[in-house]
Amino acid sequence: MKTIGIIGGLGPMATVYYLELITRMTEAERDQEHPRVLLEMIPDTPDRTEFILGRESRSPFPYLLQAGKELAGMGADFITVPCVTAQYFYEELSAGLSVPVVSICRNLAADMAEKRVGKVGLLATDGTIQSKVLEKEFINAGVEVIVPPAEEQCKVMGLIGRIKEGNAIDWHGFHEVSRALFMRGAEKLVLGCTELSLLKRERELPECYVDVLEVLARKAVLLSGAALRKKYNNVI
Repeated sequence: MKTIGIIGGLGPMATVYYLELITRMTEAERDQEHPRVLLEMIPDTPDRTEFILGRESRSPFPYLLQAGKELAGMGADFITVPCVTAQYFYEELSAGLSVPVVSICRNLAADMAEKRVGKVGLLATDGTIQSKVLEKEFINAGVEVIVPPAEEQCKVMGLIGRIKEGNAIDWHGFHEVSRALFMRGAEKLVLGCTELSLLKRERELPECYVDVLEVLARKAVLLSGAALRKKYNNVI
């Protein structure tokens, strides 16, 4: 099997959940049937959204590149980054590393198009929304994207912040924003921030919610050559 490299810590709990998903999605009866995983936790990386919005002068890219090079040097066959906002640096990171980097955005958009989803609602950070890293891939795949208006987006950022802080989830606010996107015609609602993925860890959500971290974990298991549990053949 191939070795999975993870640039983690963006944020830390989302990385923990990503590891849990990789383990849970692998069909294995013994330890040796799980893929080998190399993890570099770099929570000291400058804030991705703040940099994209021009409120942070330090670029996160050197941190990502250094971690990727260390993982490749230790034997990682490919790199995954469980942070959607960090996909802003995807092309640059791919060019700087000797091993492939998996694109969350590209894989998610391709899966949506394959399932003939015509319109999605997007819950994500301000950085992801402003940079359009997910939206561009959806549009290229022929999928229309709806994003929350400014007032609703503030609620999304508040929700993400509470999750990062380890505070109680604002389920009322989450359902309010979700309802508004569905009323505007969204067929699926994308949890487009790996912090929001933790919502599905806390509570079962309907199939109309798509978790980017599940999409990435499924891709990582398949690329590693490990067996994927049948229940995860489709996470869209």
